[in-house]
Amino acid sequence: MTLRFIAKDPNSNGDNCPAVWVDEETQELVIQGWKIDGTTEAECLKVGSIPDTETVVRIPARMTQILREACNAADSAAVR
Repeated sequence: MTLRFIAKDPNSNGDNCPAVWVDEETQELVIQGWKIDGTTEAECLKVGSIPDTETVVRIPARMTQILREACNAADSAAVR
């Protein structure tokens, strides 16, 4: 696995807060985010279960451009 670091939350104040990587072999996004609360989980569960092998995370809207950059990197890796 080769992870390409894209960026972390610009307002993270140096800790390891929300971050985004691209797996260059699978072109998948790897996202670190805040754990969701029970209310948010209940809303997510309205459309289906969350398997034990998956999780839901929350990242701030200010990271939209970072996600776009990660998507572009994944698309570029897929073309190679």
